[in-house]
Amino acid sequence: MKVLIVGGGPVGLAAAIRARLRGMEAIVFDRQRPPIDKACGEGLMPGGVQALRDLGVQIPQAHAFGGIRYFQEDHPHEAVAEGRFSHGGGFGIRRLALHESLVKRAEEVGVDLRWETHVTRLEPNALHTDTERIPGDWIVGADGLHSPIRKWAGLERKHKKPQRYGLRRHYAIAPWSDCVEVYWTRGCEAYVTPTSPESVGVAILWHQNQHQPKRDHPISPFPRLQERIATADFLSIPRGAGPLRREVTRVQKDRLLLVGDAAGYVDALTGEGLALGFRQAEAAITAIENNQPDRYRSAHRALCRRPFFLTKTLRWIAAHPGIRRRVIRGLAKDPVLFSRFLDLMEGEAGWSQLGLLRTTRLLGGLAFPTRPSPTASAAK
Repeated sequence: MKVLIVGGGPVGLAAAIRARLRGMEAIVFDRQRPPIDKACGEGLMPGGVQALRDLGVQIPQAHAFGGIRYFQEDHPHEAVAEGRFSHGGGFGIRRLALHESLVKRAEEVGVDLRWETHVTRLEPNALHTDTERIPGDWIVGADGLHSPIRKWAGLERKHKKPQRYGLRRHYAIAPWSDCVEVYWTRGCEAYVTPTSPESVGVAILWHQNQHQPKRDHPISPFPRLQERIATADFLSIPRGAGPLRREVTRVQKDRLLLVGDAAGYVDALTGEGLALGFRQAEAAITAIENNQPDRYRSAHRALCRRPFFLTKTLRWIAAHPGIRRRVIRGLAKDPVLFSRFLDLMEGEAGWSQLGLLRTTRLLGGLAFPTRPSPTASAAK
């Protein structure tokens, strides 16, 4: 059985490795040649770390982190909210290092990697490149946010609402925290991920028509963060991405299956993109193995229902500073609720495990806001 995979990024390579481990022939096409970089938060949540281990991928250049920490730059005297993972830890890893590790594993298991190969046309059972027609039994579209495969198959749905964009840069400074730190301010957020013992990556997300960071100085809206890294040297040029929101009519058509960002994307806010993409890749290869492509649609829906809902909720909260302030204040008062929320996002806990009393208190804080306590801990 031959699987043709368009897109040699992390999710496409994960699908190819999974296919080879199940005895299939896998061919990956990508118009670029490694090392392939991309604007990315570079934080692998615990589920993503486990998915790589299941594939046999070694990630020696990763830097561990144990939770998420929220700061409010537009309310600097508010308490800091911190949630810890209760089921394993996450890894910060440069996108280039992650891609290198996946390429190495793909080569080990015998994936046919065709770099600098431009796919120009799609048929139900074949792909066309600049030089040849390649037949296959199945086609997997893993070619990212701007997926040509999705467009050629007629599976793209237009999204007209205001969009979000991203920008990433690396700084030569030792991580000062074992958390991914999120700095919130009106119209945008900054995500700081420890990527090595000597560096951090900073990703900025912003709402269209509200705020756009300066490309050469993206951290200027974040005074506290700027104070931290003002003297650090740059390790990379700014790299952008967007618009982020992508919608599809469906994720499977005949013998074509879409995975990763090509299969629809909400936002980078929760950092679940790679972990979710790896799960989709596994579900797609399972459907192919069983010759039941329509089963992938229901599997994809089940995988995405919770993370998409939570991401949309957090994006809405981010767009409403008053509500965001109350939510983070509530999470700061109840770190256990924050940790359970992280478990919920990872699929390691159900809604009931958030706790009725804790959730009621948080929602009550939204409806009936109170002033922060004079004894609330000062921002770190």
